[in-house]
Amino acid sequence: MQSFLADLFKNQSYNPDNFFLIAGPCVIESEELVMEVADKVSSICKRLELPYIFKASYRKANRTSAGSFTGIGDDPALHILKKAGEHFQLPVTTDIHAHDEAAPAAAFADILQIPAFLCRQTDLLIAAAETGKVVNVKKGQFLSGAAMRFAVDKIKNAGNEKIMLTERGTTFGYQDLVVDFRNIPIMREFGYPVVMDCTHSLQQPNQTSGVTGGNPEMISTIAKAAIATGADGLFIETHPNPAIAKSDGANMLRLDLLEGLLEQLIRVRSSLKS
Repeated sequence: MQSFLADLFKNQSYNPDNFFLIAGPCVIESEELVMEVADKVSSICKRLELPYIFKASYRKANRTSAGSFTGIGDDPALHILKKAGEHFQLPVTTDIHAHDEAAPAAAFADILQIPAFLCRQTDLLIAAAETGKVVNVKKGQFLSGAAMRFAVDKIKNAGNEKIMLTERGTTFGYQDLVVDFRNIPIMREFGYPVVMDCTHSLQQPNQTSGVTGGNPEMISTIAKAAIATGADGLFIETHPNPAIAKSDGANMLRLDLLEGLLEQLIRVRSSLKS
């Protein structure tokens, strides 16, 4: 395991042969939701000996419709995120969308996540790198895995080697995504952990309704294939009731299905190791 990952997970007991998990609701809707999901997922991961990073966006800047929910306010959301991390002794991550968000978010989060649509934004990558926090860059839906080396170079040249890359699908027509699993080993060749985003890769964007669709019944398929092709970590957005979630409900995993899925994935990983 990369040294910076080991540092992130220093407060957790886990099996180093397992993949790590990044999971949580898409956006911070309330403190109650955040604490419920963090409590449930951290308990599952402790039992399964999985290293765990809690994820929730403090604000959603990329929405299809101007009327879509974007957040409860930056300051209260960031404080809730930090509270969850401290209470459950977990590293936490959130998106940032502009260079001037990097330093404020870094005061609350251990990992700064760069959204896929923004993975080429040089000033954003450099600002994230300069915080000294781990930077997780999602591969753009319009890029090959090989092209992500330029994002890696920008962060490294800014003096930060704490880098993760996330595969999240490739645009297929106007309203769908496909996953090219070649991108996982290709991006791993850069020498940094690679994560598979098992939920956003199943989005069906640009729907005429103004609300992004999804295909959550395929989450387990995507996750198993990612483990089989060498992913170091999995990213799974989860919610107790995705039908009422305020963002990305159409592709999130129902929280009560997470434990069974993780058990299956550990068995897949174990069989490959043996």
